[in-house]
Amino acid sequence: MKIVTIVGARPQFIKAAAVSRAIQTFNRKPPSSGRSSSERKIREILVHTGQHYDYLMDRIFFEELKLPNPDYHLGAGSGSHARQTGLMLERIEAVLEKEKPEIVVVYGDTNSTLAGALAAAKLNIPVAHVEAGLRSYNRAMPEEINRLLTDHLSDLLFCPTAQAVQNLLKEGIKDGRRNVVKRAGDVMYDSILYYSKIAERKSTILKDLELSAPNSCTERFQTVPYPTPNYYLATLHRAENTDDPKKLKFILNSLKELGKDTPVILPLHPRTKKMIMTYHLLSKARGIKLIDPVSYLDMLTLEKNAKAILTDSGGVQKESYWFRVPCFTLRKETEWVETIQSGWNVLVDTETEQIAEEVKKKGGGRRPSKETKLFGDGKASEKIVQILSEHFFKKD
Repeated sequence: MKIVTIVGARPQFIKAAAVSRAIQTFNRKPPSSGRSSSERKIREILVHTGQHYDYLMDRIFFEELKLPNPDYHLGAGSGSHARQTGLMLERIEAVLEKEKPEIVVVYGDTNSTLAGALAAAKLNIPVAHVEAGLRSYNRAMPEEINRLLTDHLSDLLFCPTAQAVQNLLKEGIKDGRRNVVKRAGDVMYDSILYYSKIAERKSTILKDLELSAPNSCTERFQTVPYPTPNYYLATLHRAENTDDPKKLKFILNSLKELGKDTPVILPLHPRTKKMIMTYHLLSKARGIKLIDPVSYLDMLTLEKNAKAILTDSGGVQKESYWFRVPCFTLRKETEWVETIQSGWNVLVDTETEQIAEEVKKKGGGRRPSKETKLFGDGKASEKIVQILSEHFFKKD
């Protein structure tokens, strides 16, 4: 079976790495049902759209995650949503016409996701969507449009949570003759279990930034005791925050206020850096420790050891939950409602200057760790590969 995997942004590299490892494991298993090993193998063709294209947002992730070099790099680059998606669509279509895969696998909710799903659907190639069923119910978000359309184009929908399955059911998408809808769990959870151990050995970011880590030797992923956490971690990249000068100013002012008592580390996304300069807000960032984007292993280390995290990223919200670090989400809504319901995540309105007060009021102390299975058991990738194999090999 030949599959084409479409990726373009760093969260997709992380998710695809987990599934690619599961494919390799699957291919090493002895064949069944009388087939030879060659007949039962899955061949993965990796297509990188080029949505993220600088070293710190792209190449270093492939190196750390040990992803194979892409079979195709489409070089889409940046641009308006329409231009970027249209360019990807044209170039992905050419790859699919050449490769003729049995299925196209897309991840998440980026322009790469939608372009891959649309190109495949137009060519009558089945689409598998990993991280299906998420909804913020805010169509002003480009990501919401991407995930909504991708789900309705997909044939196999792999949901990370029970809520995601219910969201699809409300839209008439259910497991049955037309679609395969499965709660597989979250492939990012697979990755965090795998790579956090590597990060403990390899990351030097705390030493490099002269930070200390928390006393959390009894908590998951942590094996040695450290002093009390002494920094906040912030991430900021969504257009709704960065492209609105008033919101961006409020956020920077709040981070600056928090930084008076406790250091605030802000790895600068290229878009955020550009808009800070465009709106002449660099003075508002004084007191915040601005650093270049960090690698995945360094990011895991920073997240795990922070006093609290402020973010507008979906993936970081989940990673905060898995590391049991309090999270403050700089948005009015989130597609990861489970993190809110569990008490580990708080939505913070970015249209006010009360962000710092909210963080201080709700606190940054560690809460008692209580293991749950909201996002699966850490074997989502294996389940996805198994379902793919059962779905396609049974047709032989």
